[in-house]
Amino acid sequence: MSRALAVFHGRFGRATVYQLNKPFNVHAHREGHLIFHVGGMPASIDVCDRRWLLDDTSIVAVNPWEPHNFLPADIADGAVFFVLYVNSEWFAPDASGTCALRFGRTHFKRTAALEKQIRRAAALVCGAPSLSTLDCELRHLIDICHDESWQSCDAEEGRGAAGVTDFRVRKSIRLMSESPGAEIELDTIAREAGLSRPHFYRLFRNQTGVTPNLYLNTLIMEQALDALVTTEAPIVDISFDLGFSSQSGFTRFFAANVGMAPTDYRRAAKVLRA
Repeated sequence: MSRALAVFHGRFGRATVYQLNKPFNVHAHREGHLIFHVGGMPASIDVCDRRWLLDDTSIVAVNPWEPHNFLPADIADGAVFFVLYVNSEWFAPDASGTCALRFGRTHFKRTAALEKQIRRAAALVCGAPSLSTLDCELRHLIDICHDESWQSCDAEEGRGAAGVTDFRVRKSIRLMSESPGAEIELDTIAREAGLSRPHFYRLFRNQTGVTPNLYLNTLIMEQALDALVTTEAPIVDISFDLGFSSQSGFTRFFAANVGMAPTDYRRAAKVLRA
């Protein structure tokens, strides 16, 4: 059974250690993230329709809004993965219009220095450290992974940042973001944006790189994670607030996108505050 061994929410984003033995649905994050294998059988990860092997010699880096999926090799015992979700502000465009922090390659090798840093950071996450210790350690790990991802990365390999330029897509994003919930009808969003359903889906994907459904699911997941770790609201209330007709429907949705039930995630999660 997939489960969270340690989850921390802090200024840097999220740091998690998961034991995973179930595939996820294809999903995306507003955050960028780094995935490290730290125990058990290797796994495969699909990122933007390309499959990568993740083992103890490699790192997978996923930029914001890149669709991806996790495919475990061992569905009995699973394996242990250390995952860093980096706050979207780190990926905001700078004055030149390019992203300040994007990973150059999806898949790259763990150097000896990176291996030491990864193991140290994962141990700190599992050991419930102080905020200052964990925050500095994770920021350093993110920085050195970013630098390594650009080593020997040519122009064709490097992944550029896409911007949403069409005003109709921007309007549809605003409408979805105002009150994200499972009850939102995307056909209604398309009409509000002045587009037919086929044109809306095609234009949205061309502009953002993801489908409207995947984009909306990401917004709902962000709301769910925030409610689980920053409030004591019963999960049934969170389910209804997010537009689900039942707690079981919300639990299935959450497990398909995070790999475990919301109760398990909440039980492991801690918020690091300054």
